[in-house]
Amino acid sequence: MKKQLLVFTLLICTFSVFSQKKSANKWDAGKKQASASLDNHATDLIQISDNIWGYAETALLEIKSSVELANYAEKNGFTVERGVADMPSAFVASYGSGKPIIGILAEYDALPGLSQQATTDKNPLEVGKAGHGCGHNMFGAASLGAAISIKEMIESGKIKGTVRLYGTPAEEAVGGKLYMARAGLFDDLDACLDWHPSDEVIAGTQSSQAVIDYSISFKGKAAHAAYDPWNGRSALDAVESFLDGMNLLREHIKPSVRIHYVITNGGNVPNVVPEEAKVWLWIRDSKMEGVLEVSERMKDIAKGAALIAGVEYEVTLNNGIYELLVNRTGATALQKNLELLGEISYTPEELAFAKAIQENTGKPQIGMSGTVSPLRPTEKDPEGGSTDVGDVSWIVPEISLAVSTAPKGTPWHSWPVVACGGMSIGHKGMIYAGKALAMTMLDLYTTPSLLIEMKAEFKERKGSFKYVPMIPEGKPYRVDER
Repeated sequence: MKKQLLVFTLLICTFSVFSQKKSANKWDAGKKQASASLDNHATDLIQISDNIWGYAETALLEIKSSVELANYAEKNGFTVERGVADMPSAFVASYGSGKPIIGILAEYDALPGLSQQATTDKNPLEVGKAGHGCGHNMFGAASLGAAISIKEMIESGKIKGTVRLYGTPAEEAVGGKLYMARAGLFDDLDACLDWHPSDEVIAGTQSSQAVIDYSISFKGKAAHAAYDPWNGRSALDAVESFLDGMNLLREHIKPSVRIHYVITNGGNVPNVVPEEAKVWLWIRDSKMEGVLEVSERMKDIAKGAALIAGVEYEVTLNNGIYELLVNRTGATALQKNLELLGEISYTPEELAFAKAIQENTGKPQIGMSGTVSPLRPTEKDPEGGSTDVGDVSWIVPEISLAVSTAPKGTPWHSWPVVACGGMSIGHKGMIYAGKALAMTMLDLYTTPSLLIEMKAEFKERKGSFKYVPMIPEGKPYRVDER
């Protein structure tokens, strides 16, 4: 019996030593502190996220949302510069001094027409109003939490350097980061991080699509459509000819190209030959080079359409967003921290909520995906979607993260994302994202070789390319002001 007890005791001791050794190899004191900070601030961060969810302010109108984030940063010791880059809802919050300077991006703009309650069926809070169909209410709050975590470690003397939180408005429609880039606000960063709500947990190893946003205007001559139409010159005829030409062009472009448009002005009444007409057009490709190539064809088609209709035309650049420049060195460092954190667990009630949403959107009822995805190879042509984070990635090495905040297969830019962003499923993903970001930022401060390797990869991928923001001169303006 004593022998058996001795063996049992030795086994327990061995297991204890193994567990401690295993834990020590993974969770050092700094990362424990980084994670704990997010837990300590979780109640406030969730409240901030929910407030921004309720404000649901669209591009360049996110005044209340930016105030929520900037005020809490200021309350936690950051120096905040508001209204940067000629945008009232943009800000930069800084703490610390010297190098390295690590930035983290925060977004908080909503999408028009997606108002929704935190329910499993489509149920607007206010019909026709905006909603956070891309989860940016959580984006800003998690990034704020990660920045505060690093600030606390700088303040305590555990690490040295500067942390910056960038409040970046209007990602969905204007590209606020482009104007901040033009103002030089990212130029002295050593590295930058961002995250985005998703239906999976994954380190960013894929690029995005480059896109250019154009307005094509035609101006003709009005006339009575029945009495003397021959005296008119229809701008709408030019629009129709232009769109016919663009759709014929689809046969002769690469499969990676996407062209989409809306007619924003097609005339006022049928019995007047339209004097003015306008198209809002986006061209995307996996590389900006491809977008520019198609853009030149588009300009020729616009000129031809104007000749067909006998009208004048104008092509106006609204903005252009570059593809993401992937940094696999940074993604690998992030992946290690995701594996430390492990999967996100959900309650039976949360899983039932997720499956009900999947049922109501015609998706397989598989619930949530909270497991950490493996690091994926970087594909040549990315899936659809563009982000102004791409422009930042051509200025400074960028690390991107996606974290589950909605059920697997959820249609994005839609009401289910809004619903989950206003309840515990979204809250869990948000705090998890903040922890992963904070832990990875800590690695950048404490491991100089990591920054050196990231910068080397950045330099190699960028090559001789010189970044220039693709935006018109002057201040940013809203879509409804164009």
